[in-house]
Amino acid sequence: MKTESQIIEKEDISSLNFPSYSLNKTPEEKRELKRKLRNAQILGNIHHNKIRIIFQDETDTREVRTTVWAAGEKHIVLKGGVIIPIRRVVDIRL
Repeated sequence: MKTESQIIEKEDISSLNFPSYSLNKTPEEKRELKRKLRNAQILGNIHHNKIRIIFQDETDTREVRTTVWAAGEKHIVLKGGVIIPIRRVVDIRL
């Protein structure tokens, strides 16, 4: 999936609004996203590598380059306690 996105700083994410509905993804796309999230968390915790997270808020597609500290069932937690809902994630690029 190729998506044009606006680069955003991690610190600005908390000011965004996220719709309550999920992006339309196939079961295979959901499995692949979970796999990428697990890898991103490992890279963040062990190697402190930054990855690219492409996501959609209520108005735009955005991209942040940061470290993933945790990935649960519903949210991604970034360094500094910033949260992105997984239901709004378009892609993870390692």
